[in-house]
Amino acid sequence: MAQKKLLRFAQIKTFPNVIEAPAKMSGQWDLFFENKNPVVLELACGRGEYTVGLAAMYQYKNFVGVDIKGNRMYIGAKRGLDNKLRNAAFLRTQIENLPEYFRQGEVEEIWITFPDPQLRTSKAKKRLTHPRFLRQYQQVLKPGGHIHLKTDSPDLYHFTRRVIELYGLQFLDGCEDVYNNNPIPELKIRTHYEGLDIAGSTKIYYLQFSLPEIIPMLDEILQEELKKTENILIS
Repeated sequence: MAQKKLLRFAQIKTFPNVIEAPAKMSGQWDLFFENKNPVVLELACGRGEYTVGLAAMYQYKNFVGVDIKGNRMYIGAKRGLDNKLRNAAFLRTQIENLPEYFRQGEVEEIWITFPDPQLRTSKAKKRLTHPRFLRQYQQVLKPGGHIHLKTDSPDLYHFTRRVIELYGLQFLDGCEDVYNNNPIPELKIRTHYEGLDIAGSTKIYYLQFSLPEIIPMLDEILQEELKKTENILIS
């Protein structure tokens, strides 16, 4: 297995649709894609099912899957090359580094598909819909740009709903049982991790929202609410 990973790491370095720790990419994505179409991100993309799937559905948009794990990224990147999807690319970096690679307003939408829900309260700041990350997204997302969350974790879903309410985010759409409620076409794309059903849930949840001009500093209040919830569950 280790040898297979090393081989993949070596191969993706040669893939024209994979960028690793690029310098001076901020504001340059129209040059990379050779067009001025909108840019959409898939964060913690894993195998990049949404990056590739959305790129096939929407040729007039450019899609960038972001993840640090090259072994997984290899699968999506190779699929993109095999299918000749010139509007699908992959960026290998930490999500915290997004502002280094995209300028303000350069990103039209963000998809977060089946991220690690980081269920422990002590790890709440690692949840990709925590305000800590939302402030990072705000630095690259155009005003009013949409954020999509698709998850099998009811905990992450309800946490994100609370963040939307507490921080004054604009709720746009939501569903607590995607496949039994005529989902929008994009939600029919299934990921590898969705199939694993790690959360042991019988439902798939979806949220769509946008960010306010200023995200208030209420993180301590949110943390206290999480602790209260945790204490109730324990008792």
